[in-house]
Amino acid sequence: MKKPLETCKNCENRFEQGFEFCPYCGQKSNDQLTVSVLFYNTISNYFSVDARFFKSFIPLMIKPGYLAKRFVEGKRLLYLHPAQMYLFISVVFFFLFSFISRKQVETVNKALEKKEIPVVVHDSLKTQIIDSLRNVTTTNYIVKNDFSFDGRRVDSLIAIDAPKEDIFQAMGVGSDAGFFKRRIYAQILKFYKQRNGGSILQAFYDSIPIAMFFLLPIFAFILKLLYYKKVPFSYNLVFSLYFFAFVFMLFSFLVIVDLIWKPMSWLNSIVMIVVFIYFYFAILQFYNQSKLKSLFKSFLATFSFLLMVIPAAIVVMFMVAFLFY
Repeated sequence: MKKPLETCKNCENRFEQGFEFCPYCGQKSNDQLTVSVLFYNTISNYFSVDARFFKSFIPLMIKPGYLAKRFVEGKRLLYLHPAQMYLFISVVFFFLFSFISRKQVETVNKALEKKEIPVVVHDSLKTQIIDSLRNVTTTNYIVKNDFSFDGRRVDSLIAIDAPKEDIFQAMGVGSDAGFFKRRIYAQILKFYKQRNGGSILQAFYDSIPIAMFFLLPIFAFILKLLYYKKVPFSYNLVFSLYFFAFVFMLFSFLVIVDLIWKPMSWLNSIVMIVVFIYFYFAILQFYNQSKLKSLFKSFLATFSFLLMVIPAAIVVMFMVAFLFY
């Protein structure tokens, strides 16, 4: 008896049931799009960008929502995987952005640069100075905030290369302080020693990719709340990956323009408008709702993103910068 036929979602060729993979294109038969399937084997080959990137690039830039819709429909070998697309373009963007961030860091360092006079203290006096500074009470020099300390006292301890525990004590960190508090003060001390505001800015920039790791799924979750009956969460992730790939590609072009020719301030505003228009048409295409509903949800998603997610991302970036840099 002849086995019934099934149709491959990717190449649309028909073959007998029972095959785990399509004999024509190699895509797995009847694979359900889940979060695990979406990210399967992505980490091991996310730099494996082939001709599919060039086939995917034009639709990504001029056909909002097209790639995401085709991917969830089963066309998963015709175009570049959404996670690969996002990772590759984000790497390109952050590479280009590093040239601008480097200039900004250098500018900050030059603005804050101070001529420091080295202090040399003989070892025989070191212990006496440390003991005397331990007993010095804080003065009005302290600014009243949670991370303030007597700068003159700390400078004196740094000058004689005092143990870190003595410097921490002068900064107000007790022996019972937890790991998180000590780690933050260690970073504050590092920046304070360097008198290098650029290092703080650089740490902030370096933490952006890590923050995006949390930002993107939160954005997908916002879409899930807006379309909770429409599609599963994995579909929203696909949409978000392609959308942010477009955003990073657009920002990459903006960085190139900035490096070659200093653009007018209005160009940034135009880019933001283009991003929103693209987002609206992508939602319209992918979720297949009316124009009015799509426009309303576009505004709502954008408002939620700017109101809640961006401030949270900034907090995450500062935490990462202080804890790991």
